[in-house]
Amino acid sequence: MTGLQKYLTTRFADTVVLTFAQIEDLLGSPLPDEARLSAAWWTAPPPAAEGPNYSNSWTLASRGAVPNLSARIVVFDRVT
Repeated sequence: MTGLQKYLTTRFADTVVLTFAQIEDLLGSPLPDEARLSAAWWTAPPPAAEGPNYSNSWTLASRGAVPNLSARIVVFDRVT
């Protein structure tokens, strides 16, 4: 379990907003450049062969991710 998954799993709020910097702190590593450039990166996980599947951090915590690239934030909403 990543730090991000643990954090999102333990939040009681249905909506959690995190900055890119906060997400990187929870992951313990920088986000890939694609995460800053493409909203699709947050909603369509890359093939496993292309590196770590970061989206597991929020999908396994029963969250969807909606980025605001210009504000450098991501809204994680609980999915039921």
